[in-house]
Amino acid sequence: MSTTKVRQQNVPPVDLSAELDRTDRAILRQLQRDASLSNVALAAKVHLSPPACLRRVERLKRLGLIDKVVALLSPRAVGAGMLVMIGVVLDRSTPESFAEFEKAAAKVSGCMECHVVTGEFDYFMLVRTRDNDSFNRLHAEQLLYLPGVRQVRSFMVLRNVLSTTELPLAV
Repeated sequence: MSTTKVRQQNVPPVDLSAELDRTDRAILRQLQRDASLSNVALAAKVHLSPPACLRRVERLKRLGLIDKVVALLSPRAVGAGMLVMIGVVLDRSTPESFAEFEKAAAKVSGCMECHVVTGEFDYFMLVRTRDNDSFNRLHAEQLLYLPGVRQVRSFMVLRNVLSTTELPLAV
């Protein structure tokens, strides 16, 4: 029985994008650009009646293509204008050290993302702070105390060239 569970967990996720038609993709593109659109406005943009559009959006949610709808805040307006990319190397590569680090990283103030990566680093974190002084405090008070860390390298973002939340959708 446990063998069956392991096999089920290792099955790759189904690519639902193959089931999407042109209208579904148009709906997803519009919602990625502006999820605050009313159903009537969305329907007009994708050339559907409002009831048909609503049915499609609900179907896309049921299929798991729409995770959630959020408001994207202006980082500078809320006092988080500095973006720092942080490369982390752990002193050990064990499941326990990774789990301990991940639990602690989730509690770092302003941590927007944390990714396990290949190559020179074990993790990359994206952290937002107000300014250089607030990052220095964060570094001294939190980052230095993350468990199992051998090395931390910080990269201050000087200028944002591209940042998007829109995922590419095949035509």
